[in-house]
Amino acid sequence: MTKEQELFIQRFLSELEESNVAIFAGAGLSSSAGYVNWKELLRPLADELNLNIDDEQDLVGVAQFYLNENGRNRISQQLMDEISTAKQPTNNHEILARLPIKTYWTTNYDKLIENSLNSVNKVVDVKYTNNHLAMTKKKRDTIVYKMHGDIEHPDLAVLTKDDYEQYALKMKPYITALSGDLVSKTFLFLGFSFTDPNLDYIMSRVRAYFEEHQRQHYCIFKECNQTDFDTLEIYENAKIKQALLIKDLSRFRVKTVLVQNYSDITEILNRIERQFRRKTIFLSGSAHEFSPFNQLSVESFLCLLGKVLVEKNYKVSSGIGLGIGNAFITGAIQGVYEYHNGHISDYLNMKPFPQYIEDRVERDNTWAKYRYEMIGSAGISIFFMGNKVVNGKTVIADGVKKEFEIAHELGLAIIPVGCSGYMAKELWNEVMADVSKYYDETNEDLINAINELGVEVEKPEQLISKIINVIDIMSKE
Repeated sequence: MTKEQELFIQRFLSELEESNVAIFAGAGLSSSAGYVNWKELLRPLADELNLNIDDEQDLVGVAQFYLNENGRNRISQQLMDEISTAKQPTNNHEILARLPIKTYWTTNYDKLIENSLNSVNKVVDVKYTNNHLAMTKKKRDTIVYKMHGDIEHPDLAVLTKDDYEQYALKMKPYITALSGDLVSKTFLFLGFSFTDPNLDYIMSRVRAYFEEHQRQHYCIFKECNQTDFDTLEIYENAKIKQALLIKDLSRFRVKTVLVQNYSDITEILNRIERQFRRKTIFLSGSAHEFSPFNQLSVESFLCLLGKVLVEKNYKVSSGIGLGIGNAFITGAIQGVYEYHNGHISDYLNMKPFPQYIEDRVERDNTWAKYRYEMIGSAGISIFFMGNKVVNGKTVIADGVKKEFEIAHELGLAIIPVGCSGYMAKELWNEVMADVSKYYDETNEDLINAINELGVEVEKPEQLISKIINVIDIMSKE
């Protein structure tokens, strides 16, 4: 990662945590899923006009020429033929869908954004007509504004010069809505070339109103590479043009982040998701027996751990395990009231297991789904103790093992507190016996910090600094 990319990730994460982020998706985000770009969409129509589409810069003009000669029906049919076929969302779509982003804008006609959001069980409110703006879908998680229309109604799609010229009159509510979002949210432009006249008009208005007080936005461009062009002359021209565009975008407070390859965009989004998830910490554990410590010291330690994590601005999650969860959550609640103005729901995810399911198979299935949902919202998982009583005897808690396996499957960073004994000890032995399976072997600081969690301590409070050290290292990966 370049310094510029790292800085963008940290700033974007800060806005994401405050729910201030919006995405603007251009054609490039869809083309990687297999949809044609604008030039390829219009190629058959240009052929009919005896135009070489590769020589044309004004593609909207080409669409208008075809409309003038042949009417709208053939254009709508071409749009249907190329875009109505369902494609699978890309990795980039899937990562964005998992993040808590509530606002999307796009000039694309396809359904990739909606489908990726639906796949993670989000309620999506899609808007592409003026009437849609006056209605609100109940319990919506995300709004998707399709400012140029939807493939379900190709006859209404914004394609030609006529459409663009009439947009400010016919679709003025969208101009107002996007202007408001550009003022109040931090946008990330992905797959967008900034040649759309509607967006240029809207951003110019925002700039005129707010001048030097515009909000900071971001876009990601692939840097021009000589191997992408047929001749050195074409490459040099493209490089100059990209530099001029980057400079021009700064007028609108759009900061450009350059990448060498398109795959770097996916890596940046992966880093954002990983670091965002690692701000939520899941505690797995249970205790009927508290040796080698006593119950009071363990509860005091867990209470302090919860409080310290919240103080450090981490969110905590727990299934309220026997003898473990209550003290941990209590400390976290105290931390919220002391450091964060009592906004409990912003820092705590309490998920007590449903106990009263008589049918064992149904209970096991319910608990499995419950564990996936609960653990999936976190990025780091701590495993502490892990025992329970069965027929009057203390045994290792198999549920903690199941949560460990789910956490590893879902890509969480694993922190087994080996010196607490029981299942946590077994898990610590497992990860230390196969370090490369669970950690980056080149991160010596992390390996050493995990190893320290297996060293016995006199009092559990002595574990606080060790656990925080591991979490801080993991949060920077």
